[in-house]
Amino acid sequence: MIDNVSELPATTPSSTPVQPQAGHLRSNKLGVFAIAFFVIAAAAPMAAVVGTGPVVFAAVGPAAPLIYAIAALLVALFAVGYLRMSRHVTNAGGFVAYIAKGLGTPWATAGAGLALLMYLSLQVGLWSQFGVFAGQLLESITGLSVPPLVWIVALLLITTALTMRGVDTSIRLLAVLIIGETLVVAALVIVLVASRGTGVFTFSGFTAENLFSPGLGIALLFAFLCFTSFEATVVFSEEAINPRKTIPRALYAVIAFVGIFYTLSIWVIGGAIGVDNIQQAATDDPAGFIFNLASESGGSVLSMAMQVLVVTSYLAMLLGLMNMFARYLFALSRAGVLPARLATVSKDGSPATAALSNGVAVGIVVVPFLVLGADPLTVVFAWFSALATAAFITILIVASVSIVVFFVRTKDNTSIWATKIAPTLSTVILSYIGYVTIENYDSLIGPDNAAAKWLLVLIPSAMLGGLVFGRSKRDIDYAKEVI
Repeated sequence: MIDNVSELPATTPSSTPVQPQAGHLRSNKLGVFAIAFFVIAAAAPMAAVVGTGPVVFAAVGPAAPLIYAIAALLVALFAVGYLRMSRHVTNAGGFVAYIAKGLGTPWATAGAGLALLMYLSLQVGLWSQFGVFAGQLLESITGLSVPPLVWIVALLLITTALTMRGVDTSIRLLAVLIIGETLVVAALVIVLVASRGTGVFTFSGFTAENLFSPGLGIALLFAFLCFTSFEATVVFSEEAINPRKTIPRALYAVIAFVGIFYTLSIWVIGGAIGVDNIQQAATDDPAGFIFNLASESGGSVLSMAMQVLVVTSYLAMLLGLMNMFARYLFALSRAGVLPARLATVSKDGSPATAALSNGVAVGIVVVPFLVLGADPLTVVFAWFSALATAAFITILIVASVSIVVFFVRTKDNTSIWATKIAPTLSTVILSYIGYVTIENYDSLIGPDNAAAKWLLVLIPSAMLGGLVFGRSKRDIDYAKEVI
C-alpha cells in the first residue's frame, strides 16, 4: 500500500508520470494521499499535541478544544479564496506565485524574501528543539548523554540525502511515521474514554470567561501555528496528478484531518484531567503532564511509545518541511530570483541541488549558535521559531491581500463568497492575528530574551530588499508553470 501511495492508478495517458525537463519538476507524480502525507507530516500531529497543547491549556484552560476548532475554521476560510485562485496558478512557488498574480513581481519578490526568512528560521528552530528531545529520549532509555548538536548534524545529513533522492523515498518513510503517531494518539484517546467514561467530552469548560480570557491571543496564535504547513499543497502542485482537482482535495483533507485530530485529542485530554485542574496541570508541568496521563491510563508502554513518536514526529515534520522548501528554492531560482543552479533537477525530477543548499544553509545557522554555547531551547528554538511565526503571519497577510486584488481585477463573479467575501474576511482576521503576534511576542521568545526582538528587523528588511530587487531586475518571471 505504501509503495504505491505517491502515485494514483493511471486512468488516462495524462496521469502517467512525465520525465523531467530542464527547469521543471516531474509532473503527474503525486496524488491526493501523497501530498496530504507531506502536509500532515509537516504539521506534526503528535508533536503539536504534546508541544503546543500545554501552552494552549495554560492560556485558556478547558476552552482549548475551541481554540483548535477556531484555528481550523480560519485556515479553511483563507483556503476558500486561495483554492479558487489555484485554478490560475500551478507553480511550486507557493504563496509567492499567488502574490505575483495579484500584486505583481516586486511584491512577489518581497514575499520571496519573507518566505526564505520564514522557512529557514522555522527549520533552524525546530532542528534545535529536535536535538534536545532526541537526546532526552536516548538518555531516558540508555542512560547515555549525547549533545543535541550530534543528533542535529547526523539527522540533518540523513534527511537532506532523503530529500535529494526525491519524493518516492520520503513518502514511504513519512507514511510509516504519520500512521504510527496517529495510532498512538488514537490509542491514548480510546484508553482515556474507556477508563474515564464519556464524561471526558464535557462542555462545562466551554465558557466565554475561559475562551475570552487574557490568554486568548497567545492560545490562538499557537493553535494557528499547527496549520502552517498547508501551503505545501500548492508547493507540490507541479508534481500533482491533475492539480486542478488534486490540490483542493488534498488541502481540505488536511484541514479536516488535522482540525479534528487536534480538537478531539485536546478535548479528551482536558476532560480526563478535569475542567478545574487542566490549566494548573499544564502550567506546573508543561513538558510531562500528557506523558504522565498516558502512563497512568495506559501504562508505561503507551507513555514510552508517545515519547518515542514525539521525536519521530519532529523528524517527519522536518523531512516534510525540507521537501517543501527545496521546491520553493527551485521555483524562485527558475523565476530568476535565486542563482540558476538551484533550478536544476536530478534524473528522477527532484530538486536535488536546492535540497542540498537548504541542508547546508540550516547547518550554517544552527551549528555556530550551539558551538558557541547558545541554549538550544531558550535561545535557538525560541528566537528563530518566534521570528518564523511573525514572518509567516506577514506573508499570509500579503497573500490574502493579493487574492482580493486578483479577483477584483479578473472580475470573476462566479462565486461572490469565494472571490470577494471570504478573501476579504480572511485579510481582516489575519491582520488581527498579526497584531496579536506582535502583542504576544514576549511570550514567543520567552523571558529575558529582549535581544531577540531585534531579529524582527529582518522582516521589513527582507520585504524591502525584495521590493527593490523586484523592481530593478526585469527578467524575473513567476509565470513559468507546468499545467
